Amino acid sequence: MDRFHRLTAAVPVTTAKARRRAATTVVTLAVASALGFCVMTPVASAANGPCYDGRCTTTVSAPKTIKVDSRKFGFGKLKITSISSRSVRMSAAGGRLGGSSSPGGTVQFNNLKIWVKSVSGKKATLQLFPTRY
Repeated sequence: MDRFHRLTAAVPVTTAKARRRAATTVVTLAVASALGFCVMTPVASAANGPCYDGRCTTTVSAPKTIKVDSRKFGFGKLKITSISSRSVRMSAAGGRLGGSSSPGGTVQFNNLKIWVKSVSGKKATLQLFPTRY
C-alpha cells in the first residue's frame, strides 16, 4: 500500500481550468501548423534575411552576399562574385566551393541549389531552394 501511495503521489493534479488552457493551446498550435504558420520562422527570417531558409527568389548585382542557414547547408554565406551577360559566378564556404552558370542553369553547393533565372545588364535573378527538406 505504501509503494502504491508513493507512485500516485508523483502524478500532478490538474484542474478543469488547466485542462481547458492546455486544450486551447493544442488546438491553436494544430491550426497554425495546418495553415503552414510557424512561430519561429518570421523572427529568424527577419533577422537573417529572406533567403536564410534556402527558399527565395532575389535579384542581385555583384558583389553580393546572401546569408543562409549554415547548419542546414554547411556554409553561412553565398557570395555572388561577378555577373556578365553569359554567366553568374558565385562561391561559398570561404571560397572552398565555387561555380558559375549561364542564365537558365543551376549550381549546387551541398544541399542548396541556385537557379540563375535570368540576367539583365549587371543584375541577375536567382532562385534558391534546398535539395533536402
